[in-house]
Formats: sequence, structure tokens, C-alpha cells
Amino acid sequence: MSTRRVSIAGAALSELGRVPDMTATQLIQQGAARALADCGLSKADIQGFGAHGVTLAPVEISELLGLRPSWIDGTNVGGSSWEIMAQHAVEAIRAGDLDVALLAYGSTARSDAKRQTRAGATAVNRGGPLAFENPYGHTLIAKYAMVAQRHMHQYGTTVEQLAEISVAAHEWATLNPEAFDRRAITVEDVAAAPMIADPFTTLHCCLRTDGGGAVVLVSEERARDLAKPPVWVLGAAHEASHVNMASWDDVTVSPCSRTGPAAFAQAGVGVGDIDVSELYDSFTSTLLLTLEGLGYCRAGEGGAFVGDGRLRPGGGLPVNTDGGGLAACHPGMRGMFLMVEAVRQLRGEAGDRQVPGAELACVNATGGFFSAVSTMVLGRD
Repeated sequence: MSTRRVSIAGAALSELGRVPDMTATQLIQQGAARALADCGLSKADIQGFGAHGVTLAPVEISELLGLRPSWIDGTNVGGSSWEIMAQHAVEAIRAGDLDVALLAYGSTARSDAKRQTRAGATAVNRGGPLAFENPYGHTLIAKYAMVAQRHMHQYGTTVEQLAEISVAAHEWATLNPEAFDRRAITVEDVAAAPMIADPFTTLHCCLRTDGGGAVVLVSEERARDLAKPPVWVLGAAHEASHVNMASWDDVTVSPCSRTGPAAFAQAGVGVGDIDVSELYDSFTSTLLLTLEGLGYCRAGEGGAFVGDGRLRPGGGLPVNTDGGGLAACHPGMRGMFLMVEAVRQLRGEAGDRQVPGAELACVNATGGFFSAVSTMVLGRD
């Protein structure tokens, strides 16, 4: 196996939140240009390209940007697609197939939803494997709510403990000028919000925003000459699990219980060595199962673990320091934003939300209904 190291050399976001005057393609372009500027590279340096946000994105956006990549990726497994693409790029760079890869994303999910609402509802495709569950009203939110209900039944987790996850995310968001929802909220506010799928009110659920971003991965040889200090990819692992909930072995166990140990072993570190964690939080139950699966606490203990404010700023476990999908941004596939925030933290660029002395970061992304999970460990020199 090659010992060639790979760094995330550039990381940037496009405009975020409400961006009705830009298309997904423009957000991709903007994020890509900013990430290249961040590390001092130009499009002429790009050999590999991965993208999402429009049909045939790696090809369409390559043409638009004037790229002719010899390596392309359009992996689509939901929110964890970016971490899996990054792992693919790392493997290609280690193998010597390329030295520089750009991954870019853009989505106008919020603006599209507004336009769709004005135009009228569209038909829902109920074909494929999900035809066994969707016709009965088992929506995406309901699936995650069912996970929460099962955890509450099996382990005594309370809805107030789940709500604390949202409260912590919003407290981090108050420190982030780019966050969409910068309100400070309470557990009582979460309970009083409109009900969506029991036990989830709207404040248990991620935002729907516009936005995009990009990262540039480079070989060790290129990393040493660039504008910013390298953030090394020390370990990475991913796994596909299920689509239908009936095919999930245990709805209280995230597949990260397997990807986490694999990524930590590659990095030669343990979960206790991690300084900052950027973990997918599409819903409060997503984060709860992720904390247990990665080993921050034992199975069934997640509710008590988060219930004392541990995840809030100054609480001892910095998690989702930008405010996460619950408060900062969530254009649909949030994995890109996890990597960007982890890079900012490890470089010491996070401003008021900076975790002092952060040297190791864990990134864990979840796609589908816990269907595909990827864990990365990042570190600075």
C-alpha cells in the first residue's frame, strides 16, 4: 500500500441560506473558484473532478469550467457522497493516478421548494425498492422519527434529551455569521415547535437551504508549496447498509459503528483523541446514533450523554461547530459542509467558534435513511 499522504489543501463555501438569484450551477462555480483561491491553485492544475447538483454534474461542470479531467466521480448516495468521493480521490492520488482533485457541490433546494410550492405539487415517484414502504406514508422524516421512537422505547431516551441536540446546534450557530438560523433556543422551544412526525417537531429536523462548497485534495508533494497549511486525510472508511427500514438489522445502530473503527484504525488514533467532530445531523436521532456508533458513548447511553449540555460551546465535546444541519445550512447533501468546517477548525480559521488547539477532527456523514455512511479522520501536522 502506498504511503503517499493526501491533504485537503483548499476548502470554501459558496453563498448560503436564501440564494434565489443563483442557480445550482452558479453555486458550484462559486464554491470551486473560492476553494481554488483558498489554496492558490488554478483550474489548469485540476486533474480530477467530482461534482453534484445538476444532471451529469462531473461532465457538465467540467465543460463549463474548462476542465478536461482524467479522473471523474459522481457518486450519489445522499449526504455522505462527498466523504466517499473524497476517499476515492485519496486512493487515486495515493496510487499516483493524479496529484490534484476538486470536489464541488451546489444546490438551490430552498429556492426550488418555494418555486415548486407556488407552481403546485409534483407527482412522487414511488417505484423501485421504496415501493414497499413509501405508499404507506413512511416518509423520510417518519423513518428518522421511528428511529427515535425505538431508541426511546428500548433505552429510556427522552424527547428532552433529543431536543438538547438541537439546542446545542443553535448555540454554535449564534457564533457563526454564515449560519441560517442564529437564534438561541431552549428545550421548551423545541417542544413547542410545530409537530412533523412524532416525536419530531420542526426543530428536531434539519433546515432546507440553498448553498454549496468545494474542497481541493492534493498529493503531499503539492501540499508543501501551497498557500494554506495542509490538513491530512489520516483515515477513511464507508459502508452501504440498506434502503428499506425492514432491511436494517437494528434501527438503533448506525453503520458508523463499523466505518468509525476502520477509519480510526487507519489513522492510528482513538475516538478519545479527537478534538472536534463534524457529524451529520439531518435529524436529532441521526446525531444520537452517530455518537453511539462512533464510540463517544456506549449503545443506549446517548440520551444521557448529550443531556447535560456536553455538545454546547464550552461543554467539553465540540460537535458541529458551525451549527450543523439543524441550524447552519442543509441544502440536501451536507457532507461537503462537514469537511469544510473541519478544515477551518484545524487551520484555526473558525473565528468566534474556534476550538482551541484543534489538531484532530472526525467527520461522519450519513446518506439516505442511515443507508450509506462514511467516516473520515483529518489532522494537521
